[in-house]
Amino acid sequence: MGREDRAMIVRLRPETDEQESEALAAALRRAGLDVTLLTLGGTPLLSVNGRAVPPEVEQELLRHPAVEKLLRPDRPYCLAARSSRPDGTVVRVGPVEIGAKQPVIIAGPCTVENRDQLLRIAEAVRNAGASMLRGGAFKPRTSPYSFQGLGERGLELLAEAREETGLPIVTEVLDTEQVELVARYADMLQIGSRNMMNFALLRKVAATGKPVLLKRGFAATIEEWLLAAEYLLAGGNDQVVLCERGVRSFDPATRFMLDLNAVPLVRQLSHLPIIVDPSHGTGLRELVPPMSFAAIAAGAHGIIVEVHTSPEAALVDGRQSIDPTTLASIVRRVRMLRDMVEELVAV
Repeated sequence: MGREDRAMIVRLRPETDEQESEALAAALRRAGLDVTLLTLGGTPLLSVNGRAVPPEVEQELLRHPAVEKLLRPDRPYCLAARSSRPDGTVVRVGPVEIGAKQPVIIAGPCTVENRDQLLRIAEAVRNAGASMLRGGAFKPRTSPYSFQGLGERGLELLAEAREETGLPIVTEVLDTEQVELVARYADMLQIGSRNMMNFALLRKVAATGKPVLLKRGFAATIEEWLLAAEYLLAGGNDQVVLCERGVRSFDPATRFMLDLNAVPLVRQLSHLPIIVDPSHGTGLRELVPPMSFAAIAAGAHGIIVEVHTSPEAALVDGRQSIDPTTLASIVRRVRMLRDMVEELVAV
């Protein structure tokens, strides 16, 4: 990626109002620049994308009373870079804060199978102490003959489970045609591993303004992952949570290789919170607890795990699903562990 593809960030003074921000963005657009206006953590920013800013325009920006600082990140992901918000971002999903002090535990079934199954699991997940409920209404499956999810009926059941338990829900959206439908029901939209580089989908999800859980592609580099997040941020949505879910390796002993190196590295590179999915990362339920603890020790802001009251009978991914008793143990020990390692992993 050449330097001409990198944005320049114009950090405006915190007291700058919306009208003044819009006026400055319009002036830059009249100068032939592609400008995105957004707010990160309450600070208004202008992202000047895709081409070098002429020296005379840059000098005018430096003299402008609303401009606090010009940032020229040395990486292609400018808005996602830690330098654009050194204090980090906290993503709010209803009452839940991801990126704050307490680790967030998201749990639930891989897929919504029926009403009774989902409500039983949702109640068990809440009683175990989880913060949010996950569940798939639309499922991306490698085989066209595998169960593809209940669709809108699954979304209706997730909404009912939220009403019953008070837990915010996160569910995956697979394509651009589903975005408005899923956004009507979900508190947080998930972009799955297979869709991490579906740029049309990223743009449309960003436009909803809903919090987004962005999973790492199973063959994606960390830079590619952060550039996918950049699409969401450039679309005006700063409520993005990254999720490390394992990458494909040569060893078939586990489903994927859970790359916990990514956790402390991403915390250095980006202000976005990061959680870990040990269920997909290992594919084996007996490995989920130790890898959950390892994720928190590495600095993750939380975990997302698959839970089923009868894992052996699950329609999808039963082998990697834990039971509610195991979840309760993980929740209790994760919170104890977080207090112990907080100073060691602080950024």
